[in-house]
Amino acid sequence: MTAMSVPARSDVPLEHTWNAASVFESDQAWEAEFQRVSESLIVPERFKGQLGDSPTVLADALQTCDDLMRRVGMVIVYAGLKHSVDTTNQAATGMNNMAQGLQGRALAAIAFIEPGLLAIGERTLRQWLKDEPRLAHYEHYLDNLFRKQAHVRSDEVEELLGALADPFSGVSGAAGMLTNADFKFAAARSSDDQEVSLTQGTINRILGDADRTARRTAWESYTDTYLAFKNTLASTLITSLKQSVFKMRARRHRSTLEATLFEHAIPIEVFHNLIAAFRKNLPTWHRYWALRRRALGVETLQPYDVAAPLTGEKRRVTYAQAVDWICQGLAPLGEAYVEIVRKGCLEERWVDAYPNVGKSAGAFSWGMPGTHPFIVMNFNHDMLALSTLAHELGHSMHSYLTWQNQPLVYSQYATFIAEVASNFHQALVRAYLFKTVADPIFQINLIEEAMSNFRRYFFIMPTLARFELATHERIERGAGLTADELIELLADLFSEGYGGQLQVDRARVGITWATFPHLYEDYYVFQYATGISGAHALARRVLAGEAAAVDDYLDFLKAGSSVYPLDALKRAGVNLTTPQAVEETFAVLAEMVDRLALLLDRSIVLKQQARVQPK
Repeated sequence: MTAMSVPARSDVPLEHTWNAASVFESDQAWEAEFQRVSESLIVPERFKGQLGDSPTVLADALQTCDDLMRRVGMVIVYAGLKHSVDTTNQAATGMNNMAQGLQGRALAAIAFIEPGLLAIGERTLRQWLKDEPRLAHYEHYLDNLFRKQAHVRSDEVEELLGALADPFSGVSGAAGMLTNADFKFAAARSSDDQEVSLTQGTINRILGDADRTARRTAWESYTDTYLAFKNTLASTLITSLKQSVFKMRARRHRSTLEATLFEHAIPIEVFHNLIAAFRKNLPTWHRYWALRRRALGVETLQPYDVAAPLTGEKRRVTYAQAVDWICQGLAPLGEAYVEIVRKGCLEERWVDAYPNVGKSAGAFSWGMPGTHPFIVMNFNHDMLALSTLAHELGHSMHSYLTWQNQPLVYSQYATFIAEVASNFHQALVRAYLFKTVADPIFQINLIEEAMSNFRRYFFIMPTLARFELATHERIERGAGLTADELIELLADLFSEGYGGQLQVDRARVGITWATFPHLYEDYYVFQYATGISGAHALARRVLAGEAAAVDDYLDFLKAGSSVYPLDALKRAGVNLTTPQAVEETFAVLAEMVDRLALLLDRSIVLKQQARVQPK
């Protein structure tokens, strides 16, 4: 394979980086605002004990708190992104730590609001919504607050829980610093014995390369590095689990699953329906692993083969071409929507695109009202990079339209629906490329991208969800956990998923939990699978040209958290309280496997024909 060098952050051209100056002109400007916001934390104090005086006083208090949290958010986004794009930058690390501390202090400063609202009482507040126009938009917020009333504690307890946000973030931060900043991976080796630089930003590219030696040595180096620190990483994860149990008990819930899903009015049956549907449809995955082994022509399929190109050929995709194809794929959503996407990618520098030393692994979209919806990713000029960009732009457009249409109180949509817009983008772009690019190799690459996405969302994430439930339940019962027990548990779950079609190196496969920071956010991973299910249901409506499908989808994006997530999806045309959408999306997966089998057979025939053609 071609040797890859990863530049230092200072060597990345400015035009390929996120537009930091659009948030704060300089680090000095950030520091000045940090100081001003810190001094403003005392301002909400004057409303303590006064919220019930009048609707005017309450409106002033809520506006003051909203203004404060908006400013805190700007400080956090700037520092967090500076840190994420270069975790080796000590100054950025310090800024990020300061911002996290500020957030905890801000949450503690406004913690009296919800107990104070509950003390006023629902009947009085309903009348005040009518009497004071500035309170009118808080109707759903109050509906939700009184729904959660039994789990809201006293002023003192809420202040303490708010203050815990900063110290409780330490375990995930420690794990992230260890794996992103401190880990130094031994270089992979290519089949011609060339050294291949291995970082968090290049691992996926190497695992997607045709060179099996490079894939094997990269995977071994990567997982072995995690295994060398298994006890430290287990300690951080187990501490996070204990924190989750502590918060569950502090808010008087019966389980961590119930506590997490209750926040957004999601029945626990939604989680269990997903897991049941996943296990029922495992034979589809078993068939895919067998197909992949046959296509690669290997005697035994290994974990480092699951992303290998099936044809030995990969079409290169530039960033500019990716943006163009994405915009064409999103055309059904209208010119205005597409123009926002194009401008964000090519003019406003939403995207921090390319790998550099110290850049965090994976990709994410992040911002808040007052900033662009920024994207941090590692664009590697292939179909997967195109898909990742489309995915993150789905998140960004969800945020963008929410911020344009909702007040701050509804500006952060629930994690349960966070993965809908991202996968919706991918479904639309994929459908466009299937129709317009006839090249068989491109088509296979496109299905490989789709299968890679399904593998993450419909295989890895449900498997991690089963792991997460089991580990939480262990801690809830007061049982202990060790690094080796975590590894064995996940190795068992992946073995079931592979169905004997893949050689399971139990230690290296079992350490997969340590490579997913998502596990530090309780019960997030299962929502990837429900998200892709909702996305395909909504994309099917749009691609079929159903009346009002586009308007329904855009209204869903604009709603933010102004309605409960399940209700927002129902309004857009999908019901995730039943397993139907999940089952239908597994049917899409099965069709993709069938389509891949046909294309691979066709590719083999074409190669055979080419060999017998006269010179």
